[in-house]
Amino acid sequence: MTYKNNYNSNKRYVKKDDRPRDGGLEVTVRNGDLEKAMRVFKKKVQKSGILKELKAKQYYEKPAEAKQRKKKEAVKRWRKLQKKLEENS
Repeated sequence: MTYKNNYNSNKRYVKKDDRPRDGGLEVTVRNGDLEKAMRVFKKKVQKSGILKELKAKQYYEKPAEAKQRKKKEAVKRWRKLQKKLEENS
């Protein structure tokens, strides 16, 4: 029985650094108004969830805790959707 070295022959194994990255966040500064550009940048960072992801990865989260957190977030999304549907009705 022979075993094949899949690391070099299979394209699925790619180093994390070699993965294509998304474009990232970009903000243009107009008329030297850095204050406004910073506000826009902060909004984009918050909306993309970069900081939330970094804080979550700062410490190890047990699988059971992750499951509880995801369930709690799903319930929150569902309640928000229900509230929005009630307002439209």
